[in-house]
Amino acid sequence: MSEQETLLQKGLDTLRGLLGPEWEVRVQPELADQGDTGADAIVQLQATGDSAFAQLLVDTKTSLSPLAVREQLAPKAALMRRLQHYTQPLVITVALTEKTKQELRQHGIGYIDLLGNVWLRISRPAVVIMADSSQRAPRATSTAPPARPKLAGPRAGRLVRLLADVAPPYRASQLAALTQMSPGYVSKLLDTMEDLLLIRRDGRQVVTVDWAGLLRARAEQLNLLRHNPFVGMIAPNGPGPLLDAVRTLQKHEEKIVLTGSYAARQVAPLAVGGQVMLYVEATPNGPYELGEQLGLLPAEQGADVLLLRAHDKVVFDGATDYDGLRRVALSQLVLDCLSGPGRMPAEGEAVITYMADNEHEWRISGISALTGSPRP
Repeated sequence: MSEQETLLQKGLDTLRGLLGPEWEVRVQPELADQGDTGADAIVQLQATGDSAFAQLLVDTKTSLSPLAVREQLAPKAALMRRLQHYTQPLVITVALTEKTKQELRQHGIGYIDLLGNVWLRISRPAVVIMADSSQRAPRATSTAPPARPKLAGPRAGRLVRLLADVAPPYRASQLAALTQMSPGYVSKLLDTMEDLLLIRRDGRQVVTVDWAGLLRARAEQLNLLRHNPFVGMIAPNGPGPLLDAVRTLQKHEEKIVLTGSYAARQVAPLAVGGQVMLYVEATPNGPYELGEQLGLLPAEQGADVLLLRAHDKVVFDGATDYDGLRRVALSQLVLDCLSGPGRMPAEGEAVITYMADNEHEWRISGISALTGSPRP
């Protein structure tokens, strides 16, 4: 049995389990007689005792990207609806990302994946199934082609930050020079982003960037506290005196910046409390030396201060002062909050809302404006 035949069988078994024994789900053997549907299978769906039935035009895909949905499946689905209005397109695949599921729903294409994500809407006979799995796609079933890099890793992080912070247009060669990466690697990263509908190119030039979607996609592959090894501390006098001490210290030391909840509160207040998080350079004794300077006490449990060893120098790019306290750039703050623990992801979304409403204040207007200017 081929991989696609196995996919079809497993997907239809999932559908049968959701519908129950009162429904018949049958693959039509006469696919060749149905005309050129472009589908891998035609499946008839019928409830016991009901003369009405629906036909599902099934595509089986071992992998599927948002771009493939928009450019390949959506036009085919629109054509089939015009020719056979009683049919419903359905995709069965291994694993779907959230972005791909959104694109499929937007174009009215049903889906079933082997992780338990199902979406199917049929008007007659009436069928509505919506199931979201909390299980994430394993690395082996990535929707990106194997040769393309993912958005994880420090190098990808530099490009994500640059695309978010600086408005297009720009070319891969310009981005490579600014991030100090090879043009080939940058081009492959841009291919991945285009597959995910996070950027759009006109020829060799990037012309649009979904900066919010790009930051969310990057954050999905991060874990703030795992990617930035930290030391937990306690501030004996509380956060207020601690932040005053940080202000004083930052006048002489650039590689200490605020992130997390206290930084998010400066631009998008959502809640009170939380841990004070400070980035320091990734040296073995850096956090301990800073803790001693700030009068902090090491803590194995119950820490109210986290001193994070920066995973890459990009976290310091574009740091800005607010009320005398230097914090990470807004794009870095979003990445940190979305990939952080507790309520931090909600704080990250609040920062995104602020950024969308005030894009003219933080986003550099273009590559030419970036030269000689600090990052936002």
